[in-house]
Amino acid sequence: MALLNFRRKETPAPAADKGSVEAFLKGYSIEVMPRTAEKVESFRDLLPQETRVYIAHIEGTPIEDMVATAKRLNNEGFTVMPHFPARIIPDRATLADWIARYKGEANVKQALLLGGGVNTPAGEYDSSMQIVETGLFDGFERLHVAGHPEGNKDIDKDGGDKIVMEALKWKQAFSERTDAKMAIATQFCFEAKPVIEWVNRLNAAGVKIPVHIGVAGPAKLQTLIKFAIACGVGPSLKVLQKRAMDVTKLLMPYEPNEFVAELAAHKAANPDFGIEAVHFFPLGGIKTNATWAIEHGGKNAVPATQS
Repeated sequence: MALLNFRRKETPAPAADKGSVEAFLKGYSIEVMPRTAEKVESFRDLLPQETRVYIAHIEGTPIEDMVATAKRLNNEGFTVMPHFPARIIPDRATLADWIARYKGEANVKQALLLGGGVNTPAGEYDSSMQIVETGLFDGFERLHVAGHPEGNKDIDKDGGDKIVMEALKWKQAFSERTDAKMAIATQFCFEAKPVIEWVNRLNAAGVKIPVHIGVAGPAKLQTLIKFAIACGVGPSLKVLQKRAMDVTKLLMPYEPNEFVAELAAHKAANPDFGIEAVHFFPLGGIKTNATWAIEHGGKNAVPATQS
């Protein structure tokens, strides 16, 4: 009921204009892995100066590769935010070592803290809250945490979001006592309405941490469906499945135009709406994603070498 009352106060969003989309893309971030970053000759040819680049830490990736990628991106003038997945970290000593390497070799001052997509923890940590409580991230300028607009069945087995919401409330309380700036970086989605409803629910629950909404970059439809299923994307997956049933669209690459435009229009009509930035998952390639951003982001997406 509170959600319905809250939504009645919002201004209906008109169709997004070019300026709204450009404003919405200002300060976007993007996610890479060491192996995908290796394919990029120069990030400065693709990304705006000081773009925040997350480095995903997949289980089995050597820390040396992670740090080398962070060092390269830092040297190119970008803000680096490596992932710290709690369940793949065996112990406090390992966590302290990783942090020391990132700080010492790549000037890392920001981190994404998350549970990690493995069922069995490698050691003593099972959640991002546990690694926050180690105190090892004290002094970091920015700490981001994960969000799931469509729930996370790895955490809430019944398909609800009770546990996830309680965790976000804990993180809200932490944000009020830390000097670090915080944001919720979310899983990618394909439908704007559930995202808008979820952000409003956070606000109604007292979770005021800004949201950086996950957006899947342009990619082949089959690629997106594969990643969406693997990553546990929820009801908005039907947007892709519906598209796949249209033979005329099946072979055409998906682009996030409609999703981004709807959210941009809502943000323009409701400036206090909780989405602060876009976070891209370049599932069809970093260059492809950056090119889309350049085409739609105006002055906010001009590559560093052209600014």
